[in-house]
Amino acid sequence: MPQPRLPDLETRIRQLIGEPSISSPDPRHDQSNLGVIHRLAEWAENLGFTVKIDPVSPHKANLIARLGASTSEEIDGGLILSGHTDTVPCDPSLWSSDPFSAVWRDDRIYGLGSCDMKAFFALALEAASRFRKEDLQRPLVLLGTADEESSMSGARQLFHQQQRLGRRAIIGEPTGLRPIRMHKGVLMESITVRGQSGHSSNPSLGANAIIGMQQVLAGLLAFQEELKARYRNPAFTVDYPTLNLGAIHGGDSPNRICGHCETLIDIRPLPGMDLSELQAALEDRLKEVFKNHPQLKLEVKPLFEGLPAFETPANAPMTRACEDISGFTAGAVAFGTEAPFFSQMGIETIVMGPGHIDQAHQPDEYLALSQIHPAIESLSALIERSCLTA
Repeated sequence: MPQPRLPDLETRIRQLIGEPSISSPDPRHDQSNLGVIHRLAEWAENLGFTVKIDPVSPHKANLIARLGASTSEEIDGGLILSGHTDTVPCDPSLWSSDPFSAVWRDDRIYGLGSCDMKAFFALALEAASRFRKEDLQRPLVLLGTADEESSMSGARQLFHQQQRLGRRAIIGEPTGLRPIRMHKGVLMESITVRGQSGHSSNPSLGANAIIGMQQVLAGLLAFQEELKARYRNPAFTVDYPTLNLGAIHGGDSPNRICGHCETLIDIRPLPGMDLSELQAALEDRLKEVFKNHPQLKLEVKPLFEGLPAFETPANAPMTRACEDISGFTAGAVAFGTEAPFFSQMGIETIVMGPGHIDQAHQPDEYLALSQIHPAIESLSALIERSCLTA
């Protein structure tokens, strides 16, 4: 019986971009990813994959599609081709064309998710279509996750479930098809100083939270310098952990003593830095700042669970395979991915995909057509190496 045909590559890319799947902590912008998941599931089934749709929330799901393998040993081997099915929000008024309608122009594909990273799935399926199920000695897994751009709830669920997915993984985030074996982590914190409001004509009537926040900011800047002096990794362009003062909000009127002030910060730790230890060190530093301000109260709380830094060893087989196929030495990036969760599951992981991060999260996001053929060839070579030999 002839195998059902996939839509052609261009149609697949158009259809994936045409399925809005924005994820955002703001419910006004957040959308389901099920339209993308069901399209991928149908196409994977057409290629002979065994498909599982794993709910993450009522309107979100992960896709786990497996081609080949039946024994426990085989299931634990093979290759995972992984990507996230969601996109960031966008302002269509800033785009030259409809962000949800793929446009081929100037040797590029424009559309939300063209680069980050819906087109990757179309290319992964193209590479998979070159192989017959019965020829695979180890399984090929296509993995699509939910909410990478917001909470990473899809990857977190896989980690908490300790899903048996495979031995090695490629995460197809846009890296210009250069292998990435390291990236920084992410810690985002809210720091609140609570004082006592009062009439500005008499400072003794209250406790000014802005004055307390001044001490917090000085402490944060000193903490940043300590991190910079203590931790370095020359593999990164910015070779130290960064601390960004991202937002500050306090007070409501010039004639009132400020009773509440909040600062939001972002810390990007290097591989080898433990998130819980870093958070504890931050809190200890700020408590030291406040020991002489009993009239003020300090509150430090995470804005999300945090993302660990990621590192796959330079001598790992997956690192060497990707370097050999790409022709580039595996490097490091500052942006975060789902790779740390894979690594914590014992999966050798490399981040490598078509497109460039400079085009992601921007109006007129695009994928250069010149990236398509090399991406398919690279993925095909990895499948051959990982899945066709016992």
